[in-house]
Amino acid sequence: METRIQIENVEPKAYEGMFALENYLKESGLSETHKELIKLRASQINGCTFCIDMHAKQALENGEEQRRLFLLSSWRDIALFSEEEKIILQMTEEITMIHSKGLIDKTYQGAIEVFGSKYFSHIVMAIATINAWNRIAISTRKPI
Repeated sequence: METRIQIENVEPKAYEGMFALENYLKESGLSETHKELIKLRASQINGCTFCIDMHAKQALENGEEQRRLFLLSSWRDIALFSEEEKIILQMTEEITMIHSKGLIDKTYQGAIEVFGSKYFSHIVMAIATINAWNRIAISTRKPI
């Protein structure tokens, strides 16, 4: 595979905004489990090898069960995920695949009812942030 430039080495200031988003998410109150499920599922959808590797490791370090990670792409069909997590995973898929229908009204309304406006906003920002990271890592073929 062809080696590509790594933006953090060529233009380190370009990463400052991304790290500001990460710092916001650290302070947001979004649970570590929710953050890692979002990051891993979006990265799976986008096919970002670097981010899948990083976030699977991080989830395990945070105490996530291997079985849930192995079955994450089948979250709809199994009872390993809570109703809250299923809403977050549905949001992650719809927002990541914005070109399809985007965040549909039913998912939006369900999320607002369960999480309220503030936590909902944290979830959306986490999804947007990992999607940006995925695009950077895929475009530069960031090595694992």
